[in-house]
Amino acid sequence: MSAGTVTETTTIRHFQHLDQQTQDRLFLHPSQPFDDGTDREVLATALGATLYIPATRADLAATIARRACEGVCSMVLDLEDAVADDEVEQAMANAVAALDELAGTLAANMLLFVRVRTADGIGAIAASLRGGVDALTGFVLPKFTRETGAGFLDEVAAASARLGKHLYAMPVLESPELVHRQSRDTELHAIGELLAAHRDRILAVRIGATDMCSTFGIRRDRDLTIYDVRVVVDVIADVVNYLGRSDGSGFVITGPVWEYFADHERMFRPMLRATPFAEHDAVLFRQQLVSRDLDGLLREISLDRANGIQGKTVIHPSHVAAVHALSAVTHEEYHDAVDILGGETVGGVQASGYRNKMNEIRPHRNWAAHTLRRAQVFGVTNKGVTFVDLLTALVQR
Repeated sequence: MSAGTVTETTTIRHFQHLDQQTQDRLFLHPSQPFDDGTDREVLATALGATLYIPATRADLAATIARRACEGVCSMVLDLEDAVADDEVEQAMANAVAALDELAGTLAANMLLFVRVRTADGIGAIAASLRGGVDALTGFVLPKFTRETGAGFLDEVAAASARLGKHLYAMPVLESPELVHRQSRDTELHAIGELLAAHRDRILAVRIGATDMCSTFGIRRDRDLTIYDVRVVVDVIADVVNYLGRSDGSGFVITGPVWEYFADHERMFRPMLRATPFAEHDAVLFRQQLVSRDLDGLLREISLDRANGIQGKTVIHPSHVAAVHALSAVTHEEYHDAVDILGGETVGGVQASGYRNKMNEIRPHRNWAAHTLRRAQVFGVTNKGVTFVDLLTALVQR
């Protein structure tokens, strides 16, 4: 598995915070390093759990450096929903100061983005940055619509030219125009054409499910995943249909945020089977995950993957390990993917090396290509290693 365009000095790599003995025990093929010069599709896959943090934090640079040491590989400095209206200017200055402080150091071994409020905020940040451009990967564009999108993307292009660096954009789809059924197709078609015109600039498309729920006055309970909220999952399905195709026209679509991280009284049974944990002598660990509502998160991540979504927005550091543990490619997945891509393009079918399924060469080819991109940046586990082993190692580190 190639390291792409990454140089030897690159230090962004998933799971590198684990000690070498643990990495050797868990991985057949270790994750490969990447940076913001890596191939766009590979880099989008490498986002993993993207942690949002209010840009108002007084210790912003130190927090970014600490999270990097904990295994976070992508973060967003938030100037939008996480910041009060009267604190925006202070938050912007704080974000610029943090980027300048981190530039040229190894303290922020991650991809860093700024979520602005409006398009002109991009130019304001570009004008204020000194060396901080070295630490900046791009911008998150909130409430992206066919009306606002062109202005956002033009500002990102202008900032890139001004700063002499290719900066990425990650639009967030969350607006009422997208949620409302009668305008959705028109909106998605126009957004698709706009993103296609700026393809090299678009790293990934993010889904803002919280704002979508707000359109209907809904807040999902922690006993439910976003896929139980039908009016929102219908939007997600259409976003993937329009923008997530594997024919060369699509983009990586990232999963919406999971809001919960503390104990609560449950109405329904936990969404995490006991058997995989009992087999790994980790029953107590399962109870800890359930008590912190991480069973719901794990279920939602699995449903994200089943619905063509990669990576996830997260708002709490405890969620990062869950996303990354389920992002690593298993020994079985890897060998199926290699067999499929090594097969004849004329089609056909063959038994999996695990003798538990049939691999169809043509229909499974796109899945195999996606899987090997994920294997490059998240690694391939040793035979018999499961997400329980990975999650245990990440959480108990």
